Amino acid sequence: MAVLSQLEYRFNLFTDAVLQPFLTGVIEVTLWAAILASTATGTLAGFSRESYLAYALWSAFFARTSANWMYEFRMIEEIDSGSVNSVLARPISFYEYYLGQFMGYKILTTALSFVVPVIILSFWPTISHLSRLPLALFVTFVYLVFVLTLSFAISSLAFFFNRVHSLTMAKNIALWVLTGELFPLDLVPEPYRNVLIHLPFANGVYIPVGYLTGRFDHTLVLQGLVSTVIGTAVVGAISFSLWNAGRRRYSGSGA
Repeated sequence: MAVLSQLEYRFNLFTDAVLQPFLTGVIEVTLWAAILASTATGTLAGFSRESYLAYALWSAFFARTSANWMYEFRMIEEIDSGSVNSVLARPISFYEYYLGQFMGYKILTTALSFVVPVIILSFWPTISHLSRLPLALFVTFVYLVFVLTLSFAISSLAFFFNRVHSLTMAKNIALWVLTGELFPLDLVPEPYRNVLIHLPFANGVYIPVGYLTGRFDHTLVLQGLVSTVIGTAVVGAISFSLWNAGRRRYSGSGA
């Protein structure tokens, strides 16, 4: 359903999957090129100019893949408007319904968007190990389950509060930093750097992109997968508790 609905609006799909991350990547590459040009050695935190430019290019596409504000808004709106009634009546849970929608949408957009950096890097050689791309994408899709579960917890708050959308905006701003999209987490001073890298959020951008660009080996990737699984279990327990408590106090009619 998610794939078919996206294919109905091809220009929107192109803008979302290709144009937006491409323009973001161009801006990021230009920014980091200017920052590194101002340094005397051409390096920053022990990494070269080529390493940062590769990170900037890939991070735009991984960040776009791991984003979930659109489906989170839909989940909140379902509860706010009362149209969640139709989902409750189906032989599939609210969480499973949106997880299937979300994953179908992400598989389609990822398949389209990642063609762009691969083509760019074939003409613009820089530090990227394309043989590591499958594992990097696997890490990202495991992280997507965590992100959707986090969105489920936030949307469940709509049973109790109004204007829960503001929490989505606050969460997105926090993830902009915590995932490593704004800047590589290598630039964070210790001991905060070590803490951020071992949180599940780093698997959104920093760990897959850092692994792909050769900043570290598979050891940190495996640690990231473990932290994501644990984070998903913890957030899942919280979200389902909120959902069940909200559903017990919810009474819908007519919608």
